[in-house]
Amino acid sequence: MLNQPDSYPSPGSYDDLLERVTRRVQQNKVDDQILGILQQVFEKEFGKERVVLARPDRIRLFQQVAKAVLNDVLGKIGDTE
Repeated sequence: MLNQPDSYPSPGSYDDLLERVTRRVQQNKVDDQILGILQQVFEKEFGKERVVLARPDRIRLFQQVAKAVLNDVLGKIGDTE
């Protein structure tokens, strides 16, 4: 009986797999997509506030909101381990 070649390539080490999958996710620009979603929702909700802010203050507010949301996401990811 002949040995069939493996139908799946060897995945290598866990670190190699992590690197490959991470690179592919990054190539799909997931970070840009996440920031785009945050920006859209921020603009919608900020518009409801009817507040006028200088551009630097508006940028700073967005950064703080985005960091708070992403910290929540990181916490939820940490809870799944």
